[in-house]
Amino acid sequence: MAESETLESVTEHERILQEIESTDTACVGPTLRSVYDDQPNAHKRFMEKLDARIRNHDREIEKMCNFHHQGFVDAITELLKVRADAEKLMGQVTDTNRRLQEAGKEVTAQMEEVIRCRVQQRNMVTTVEKLQLCIPVLEMYSKLKEQLDSKRYYAALKTMEQLQNIYIPRVSQYRFCQIMAENLPKLREEIKEISMSDLKDFLESIRKHSDKIGQTAMKQAQQHRTFNSAVQKQASVGLAKPLYSLDSRIGIRQNELAAEERGDEDDADDEVLTAPDLVDFSPVYRCLHIYSVLGDRETFENYYRKQRKKQARLVLQPQSSMHETVEGYRKYFNQIVGFFVVEDHILHATQGLVTRAFTDELWNMALSKIIAVLRTHSSYCNDPDLVLELKNLIVIFADTLQVYGFPVNRLFDLLFEIRDQYNETLLKKWALVFRDIFEQDNYSPIPVESEEEYKSVISRFPFHDAEIEKQPFPKKLPMSQSVPQIYTQVKEFIYASLKFSESLHRSSTEIDDMLRKSTNLLLTRTLSSCLQNLIKKPHIGLTELVQIIINTTHLEQACRYLEDFITNITNVSPETIHTTRLYGLSTFKDARHAAEGEIYTKLNQKIDEFIQLADYEWSMSESDGRASGYLMDLINFLRSTFQVFTHLPNNNNDHAAMSGKVAQTACMSACKHLSTSLMQMLLDNELKQISMGAIQQFNLDVIQCELFASSEPVPGFQGDTLQLAFIDLRQLLDLFMVWDWSTYLADYGQPNSKYLRVNPSTALALLEKMKDTSKKNNIFSQFRKNDRDKQKLIETVVKQLRSLVNGMSQHP
Repeated sequence: MAESETLESVTEHERILQEIESTDTACVGPTLRSVYDDQPNAHKRFMEKLDARIRNHDREIEKMCNFHHQGFVDAITELLKVRADAEKLMGQVTDTNRRLQEAGKEVTAQMEEVIRCRVQQRNMVTTVEKLQLCIPVLEMYSKLKEQLDSKRYYAALKTMEQLQNIYIPRVSQYRFCQIMAENLPKLREEIKEISMSDLKDFLESIRKHSDKIGQTAMKQAQQHRTFNSAVQKQASVGLAKPLYSLDSRIGIRQNELAAEERGDEDDADDEVLTAPDLVDFSPVYRCLHIYSVLGDRETFENYYRKQRKKQARLVLQPQSSMHETVEGYRKYFNQIVGFFVVEDHILHATQGLVTRAFTDELWNMALSKIIAVLRTHSSYCNDPDLVLELKNLIVIFADTLQVYGFPVNRLFDLLFEIRDQYNETLLKKWALVFRDIFEQDNYSPIPVESEEEYKSVISRFPFHDAEIEKQPFPKKLPMSQSVPQIYTQVKEFIYASLKFSESLHRSSTEIDDMLRKSTNLLLTRTLSSCLQNLIKKPHIGLTELVQIIINTTHLEQACRYLEDFITNITNVSPETIHTTRLYGLSTFKDARHAAEGEIYTKLNQKIDEFIQLADYEWSMSESDGRASGYLMDLINFLRSTFQVFTHLPNNNNDHAAMSGKVAQTACMSACKHLSTSLMQMLLDNELKQISMGAIQQFNLDVIQCELFASSEPVPGFQGDTLQLAFIDLRQLLDLFMVWDWSTYLADYGQPNSKYLRVNPSTALALLEKMKDTSKKNNIFSQFRKNDRDKQKLIETVVKQLRSLVNGMSQHP
């Protein structure tokens, strides 16, 4: 067993040695570990075995060395022989190398220069390549600077955009590009500020130019209206050839016609100017483009609209003295038109900077302000010519803005308000005209010496009378000089009123209605007031009043000619439904009634003046036997006055009837007033005593009044109509003169009583005055001497009269 184990271990050791010899040194570890993992003390035997193997190898090495030793020695010997040659060769090589190095120094230097040049060339190529990338950037930046210097800001922004998006990213690694990139936002802000500054300058300048722009636009609108008026006038004449055709010459023909109407204006004015011709709008476009490119368009739009709203409010503020001259209104309108012409141009020349809604909002705000301003300032104007010029300006103002698409209906509605004021100023003006005419009139029939004078009068006033036409010259027309003058002035008023109605875009019917209404106001208010004031003037006597009555009759008859006059102007038939009629009939009737009443008043006043001169001696014992002087003067005055009525021209039957009626009424009124005044004189409370002699004297005066009434001072009275005015006095005086109390008391209350018009209270009052006198003096002295019973009779009559008066008071 021991022998077998020894053989196995020897075999194993041989295998391990073979592995160690054949295995790489790094992998010998596992092999050696197997030696130690084997039987105890096996490593010793392995060491022994290893030593034996080493000894074997040493012997083999030694055998090999011994075998090759001689060759080695020979080789060493040979090598030693070669050594001297090698040293010699080494010297030669060293010398050759030295000489070669010395000879190659120049080549080396040239090679180094070549290498340096090659590096420089490579760097230059690289630099050129980089410069080719940088040069466009620098060129674009230089271009940007030039654009900024030349204020081409929109182009500069485009250049910035190209720099930022295309050029700079290619060479962004360079510092100068970084500086450029950092400067671009600053330049953009600078451009924004500069463009905004230009816009502010534009807004400031546009306010100064608005007046000129508006003036040009309104002038063109006025030329267009003038041209249309010329076309209508020539068309109304019936021209054979058309005024213009729808080709390029229309503008030339229009300017020619407008130039004819304008007169002496320069040819340069014919050139049609627009807003861009007068104002440079480039700052607006530039600023809009800049803000659009910068993505801040909304900010710009809001700023522009806000500033224009502020300017609109400033434009709409009128001067305090604007109403004093038409130039004030014209400048006000020019500024407004200029403002909205600019806005209209901006609306159409830009996209969205202003919108139609924005301009409409501005216009509505402006329109309300304009209407309020015009309504206020026009109310201060008292000159109809200025109001008319204002109307023409408003029409041109409205037409101008209507061309630019702004609604102007409210302006024409305002013109109707101003028209009422215009009519008021016309009425005031014509009131002065009428007043002057009435003051200068002599209130005498118009004398005509020849046919020419006659035709001159009837050409101014529609008067036709066959009888007067048959009369030879010289002759007189019934009316006074004021009648044709008044008629002419009424026509002038209609013309003046018509001037305001022109160009109001109203129908003929509406214009006709306005003319008739304004003419009615002139007749019923202004002329009527002037007539009423004239009639009340103290210097207007009875003759003048009668002439005024005749004048108003002729003016009333002329109203139908005024109707025809208005019809011819407006071509609207008076039979048309809703056509206003002239109310001259009532005006002149009222004036005649006032004149008649003034005649009666003046006559009564004159009668009162005469009666105030009465100086009766109420205690006289007997009368003078003749009428009082004051009464005879009064009657003479009445006779001469009524002769004036009868001597008025009565060629026309209507005039004769009118003057006769007025004379009769005046005469009856005078007699009644005279009778009433005499009765009041008898019954005056301050008169306490009346004698029979005073009654007799008073009776003589009443007799003269009755004689005057019976003498027919004015023809046309039937029977004793005029005498009846004095019937109350007559019966009262007869009662006292005859002393017929028994009859009076017996017949009182009977319809056929002789003293029917004697009132018991009147008789009692007069009897009381005579009763008081009888107690003191001698009025009833014969009664006291002859028969005391008569005193008792008086007492009895007084009692009975008192009884009658008391009965009347109890049974009214």
